[in-house]
Amino acid sequence: MKAISYHHFGNTDVLQMIEESKPSVESNQVLIKVKAVSINPMDWKIRKGEMKLMSGSKFPRHTGVDFAGIVEATGSAVTDFKPGDEVFGVVKNNMKDGALSEYVAVPFNLVWKKPAGINFNQAASIPIVGSAALTALEKMGKITSQTKILVNGATGGFGMFLLQLLREKGTHVTAVASTKAIEYAKKWGADVVVDYTKENILTQNQTYDIIVDLSGKMEYAQAKKIMKPKARFLNVAPQPIEIPTSLLKNLFTGKKQVMVLSSPSIKYMNKLINAINDGLQIEVSKVFPFDQSVEAYKYAEKGGVIGKAAIEVS
Repeated sequence: MKAISYHHFGNTDVLQMIEESKPSVESNQVLIKVKAVSINPMDWKIRKGEMKLMSGSKFPRHTGVDFAGIVEATGSAVTDFKPGDEVFGVVKNNMKDGALSEYVAVPFNLVWKKPAGINFNQAASIPIVGSAALTALEKMGKITSQTKILVNGATGGFGMFLLQLLREKGTHVTAVASTKAIEYAKKWGADVVVDYTKENILTQNQTYDIIVDLSGKMEYAQAKKIMKPKARFLNVAPQPIEIPTSLLKNLFTGKKQVMVLSSPSIKYMNKLINAINDGLQIEVSKVFPFDQSVEAYKYAEKGGVIGKAAIEVS
């Protein structure tokens, strides 16, 4: 089978399509013919070596975490799936395994039935950012219609889920987005949209109860200027050193920096599937064929993707 692999850390030029054996299926696994893989910032952070403390440095390795496809075979202990089922899921170890290949074998508890109303590209876009959005909601604590929330960089995959989930909570949301993404932010539930190409959110003379930075460009030190006295800043991409240091600093200040560390689970996927069946929208704004995987990552790494970008494998 064909797969995308790399043999050392680096930019997109280290990615290459290779031929390798189709994976065998263990008793608790399902073998899936992959139809689509979505792109996440985690993919290139791992590939560039930015997370080597957690991912290790063993090569060769593959890329891509969440996928959708059709069950081809099941292990002897699997009873919830059968060949022909349309599913989506994640690889077992997102730091070392990869889904961007023609086939993938994963434990059955990391696979879910695809909602009938969405396609494979949309289904492949659910697990990582959907789980992150639900985790962020939990980290916000109690929110009401009076809670003022700022989502900076609001119209990527994470923001797409978060805005729609917040809309269901009835809270007040200000979204920061580019000119081209303003209508999406409004459609997904933002009450106020700030165009960052024309205005600086840090000089708007507004303060917030919760700030979520999804752009990677607003640091906690900057965010503190527009945080209410007991506000929370949700850090969705913490550096390893920030996790213990934030816990210490939070003891001495009313303003808190909260780490958002998430992973897909049955609980989260059931909530997301229900939300999708109830009308939650998944925007896949750009789709690349399998043989243009390098171009797909170049496109995604430039930033500014509305919703998700995906790669069609077959």
